[in-house]
Parts: sequence; structure tokens; C-alpha cells
Amino acid sequence: MDDSIKQALIDRFRGYLDMAQDGEEPPDDPGETADLFSVLVEVAALRSEVRRESRLVKEALEQFRGVFDTLQASQATLQRELDRARTETRDQAQSALRPLLLDVIDLRDRLVAALTLSAAARPRWRDRLWRRDRSGVAAWQEGLRMTLRRLDQILVDRRVVATQLAGLPFDPRLARAIGTAADSAVSEGTVIEEVRAGFLWDDQVLRTAEVIVSKGDAGKGDR
Repeated sequence: MDDSIKQALIDRFRGYLDMAQDGEEPPDDPGETADLFSVLVEVAALRSEVRRESRLVKEALEQFRGVFDTLQASQATLQRELDRARTETRDQAQSALRPLLLDVIDLRDRLVAALTLSAAARPRWRDRLWRRDRSGVAAWQEGLRMTLRRLDQILVDRRVVATQLAGLPFDPRLARAIGTAADSAVSEGTVIEEVRAGFLWDDQVLRTAEVIVSKGDAGKGDR
């Protein structure tokens, strides 16, 4: 009940008691009595309505909580399914892309070998005698370098990087030892040379490196 209505009823009842104590007859006012009765009836009805509405709100909150819990569980399930589908899609894409990346790496090896051989080759005696212009060879070498840079950029764009194992301890997960050599400058088991570069793809081994590893006894010769 509202405090103002309650106070009004108390004031009226107190006035009624005061009049009864003084021996006065309370005024017979059917309208006022009926009005007071109506107020009490409305207050009682309002209280009942408030209780009913409170019960409905509570039930609605409980239903909403149940729906919210269901939505949370459904969202978690959906997220797991999305993660699983994303993983499967990534694995399938990697399986399809892996052979292509290995082909690019093999082509890169051929370009590096061609550049190495061309740089080490001496001009023939006739070329030296006639001092032939080697600008054509230089242009050919520059074309190889440009192609090599392009291939390296393709690999980097796909998160493929070459291993740099020289000077590091031999790791069988990253490399395969194809020989040993005596080297007193480094400790035993250290990679001396990468004969064939290895490559990592998203921190996973794409191609194992082939390396020469230092051995402890320098008296047994090389390799």
C-alpha cells in the first residue's frame, strides 16, 4: 500500500476514535464510507495484481535464463563446429598447396645452382683472347637473380622460410646429416654447412635440410 494512502487512512481512523472518545457520534456519511471501502478494495486488488505480476516476471526471468543458457550452449557448439571446419579446410588447403611449394623450392634450388656455376666458370681462352663482350652472360645472370628474388617473395608470402642451421647444434627434426667433417673451431655435433637448404612452413618442417656435421676427432680427416 502507498504510504500516502496509508497515512490518510490512519488519520481518518484516529479522528474517528477521537470523536468516539468525546462522546460524539461520527458523521453518517455513506459516501465517505463507500469511498473508503472502494479505496481499500482497490488497494487489495492492486496488491494482488502486483503479486501476480511479480510472479509472472519471475517466471519470465526463469524462462529467459533457460533460453539464454540454451543459446550459450548452442553458440559454444557452433563455435566448435566452425573451428573444426576451419581446421579441416586449412589442412586440406595445406595438403593441396604443399606439393606446389615443394616444386617452387626445387626450381629455386636449380636457379641457385645455375648462378653458382655461372659465377665460378672461367671464360674460355678464345673469349679471353678476343676479349669478347660478356654483357650477354651478365644479363642472363641478372635475369636468373630476378627470377630467384621473385620465387623467394612467393615463398615468403606463403609463410615459407629457409632454415639457417649453420653454426647451430644438429637437430634431427630439421635436418638430415649426409656427412661429417673435422672442424676444431666448433664443438662436436655442430652443423658446419647446409648442403641443401631446409624450409619451414608456419613453423612446421616443409623440407628437411641436408647438412654436414662436425665430428669430434680431427685426426680422421674430412667427411
